[in-house]
Amino acid sequence: MKYLVSFIALIVCTAVFFSCQKNGNDLYYASTLHIKKAQGISDSVPLCGSYKGHLASGKTYTVGVGCNVVVNAGDTLFMDAGSTLNMSPSSSIVVQGIFISLGTIDSPNWITVKGLEKVNDPSLPAGSDSAYTSKRLWCGINCDTSCKLLVLKWTHVEYTSANFVGTGPIGLSGTSHAILFQNANGSFIMEDSWMYGSADEVRVTSGKVAIFRNTIEKLGLTGGDGFNCKHGSVGDMAYNLFVGVATNGTKGSDKGTNTGAQTELNMYNNTYVNGGYRRNAAGRGGSINYEEGAKGKAYNNIMVNCKYGLRIVNNPPADTAHMKYGNTLNYGDSSNITDEFYPQGYITIPQTTDIPLPSSYLPSSYTLGQVYSGVSVIGANNPMFVNYPLPATQGIANIAYVGSYDFHLKTGSPAIGKGYLGFSPLASVPVDPVYGATEITPPGKDLGCYQANGTGNKH
Repeated sequence: MKYLVSFIALIVCTAVFFSCQKNGNDLYYASTLHIKKAQGISDSVPLCGSYKGHLASGKTYTVGVGCNVVVNAGDTLFMDAGSTLNMSPSSSIVVQGIFISLGTIDSPNWITVKGLEKVNDPSLPAGSDSAYTSKRLWCGINCDTSCKLLVLKWTHVEYTSANFVGTGPIGLSGTSHAILFQNANGSFIMEDSWMYGSADEVRVTSGKVAIFRNTIEKLGLTGGDGFNCKHGSVGDMAYNLFVGVATNGTKGSDKGTNTGAQTELNMYNNTYVNGGYRRNAAGRGGSINYEEGAKGKAYNNIMVNCKYGLRIVNNPPADTAHMKYGNTLNYGDSSNITDEFYPQGYITIPQTTDIPLPSSYLPSSYTLGQVYSGVSVIGANNPMFVNYPLPATQGIANIAYVGSYDFHLKTGSPAIGKGYLGFSPLASVPVDPVYGATEITPPGKDLGCYQANGTGNKH
């Protein structure tokens, strides 16, 4: 009964007004959401096939080995708060309609692998870590081009990106993405959620995105970003914590041939730690990446011991005429890191709002992308996390997890009060407790995903 009011309001709004809410791109959402009557789903047998209705609170469901849970076009599948979906080897969630996971802070949802335990050991190489290599990994959430809406709220998504067996669902093959979304006129909303363990990345080939306040650990074995958004991707990625992503935490590229808009992504108030070390290619990966015609704003981010800092690519070039960025705190424990705060060979412009102040260590004759020495700023401007050792006392390449660490800021941190507030989120999706973003969090006055006043990331 708790969604009945929402269903009725949505149907009335659709029938009478054709739209209850529209975003800045004049796309009407309510007219596209034809929600079916709620149905209960049995938890007594393994799931395999097409489903709509509700995975009920307090229940645990199991997906059969090699099976797909399919949400057909025109149907909706809900995960109610406190429900668990245990995935099996080579299984997947295929969304042609709408999939909504509505966990809460007190009753989060889980899409995971039963009995696969986390091993957070800094001496364990990635190739031996079950989070990336277990034969029990599943094939992720795969949204077809007909999927109008994917919503994940307070949801754990774990142990994804197994290889498809032959040709997988919706014509996919090879290594699966952790999540795939590909409708330029649809919305992908992920907020207050967790991702842990994946051989690959979250891929948005097009769509409106609101990716807020998530914690991302152990994504990508030898490659893959946290969130890799291509042509037709428009929206915000903010207040996320990325630890040990194989390549970048967030990436925007206008590469693609769909009919969507130019890629425009705001990436702000994120914290990136130990990024880029499982991608061997020179110049690739570490924190933020804009390339190949993408544009947007990147402010108020913290980058700690990442292989590369903010990377603005010159070949094929990002849309530098429509980009703004700054107020970035860079920290590195070695010259290999501090020498790449402004990645060599690329066109990131040092900003006077960055920490450390670029003029304090860059040569007066510095030109974009040139080699420089960052020796003088090794260990400078420690962001003062509540519980994470800096300088790093163990190999940072294998610390790709939160575990017992706490990345909130201590009083006196150089990141406090250094945020830039003079811009707005793109807010490309509607705000709604069920069918949209719960909150489009604006820029914060402190750098990083945790704000001193308790706002921002809630993990």
